[in-house]
Amino acid sequence: MSGAAARLILGVDPGSRITGYAMLSQRGRQLAVVESGVISLRENDPLAARLGALANALDALLDRVTPDEVAVEDVFSARNARTALKLGQARGAVLCTVGRRALAVSAYPPATVKRAVAGHGRADKGQIQRMVQVLLGLADLPRTDEADAMAVAICHGLMRRGADAVTAARRAR
Repeated sequence: MSGAAARLILGVDPGSRITGYAMLSQRGRQLAVVESGVISLRENDPLAARLGALANALDALLDRVTPDEVAVEDVFSARNARTALKLGQARGAVLCTVGRRALAVSAYPPATVKRAVAGHGRADKGQIQRMVQVLLGLADLPRTDEADAMAVAICHGLMRRGADAVTAARRAR
């Protein structure tokens, strides 16, 4: 195991009804869950109220644990334009909340996250859940939205580790 300090990564899978989050600790190649869960929003509330509740819940999480970096899943091209718009607004609430705290944010398209975790960009929700369970050594299968957030954080950890290796190789020249 590397002697480097652990890096905390917050992965977020934004949604207008349910937002998954996962705080992972990364030390070298090792990833471990610090905290994870879902932020459930009341479906019958107006969208503005749900977005406010999402921002408040995320603020409460960030008051408890401050990540070094945040990774957010990009909005996919939904078949329904209204759905894509709501997802974009939820993502905006997340970005605004972490932006107010000046946290470093990276965004990844769903296919990139799936490829990093499952080996291909067309993995289904069940495959993502099972791979996250294996990669993080979880006893139980995580809930779908929680697993998606874990996958986003794992993807970021892998991408970040690759970027660190490239930087180290350049310095060695």
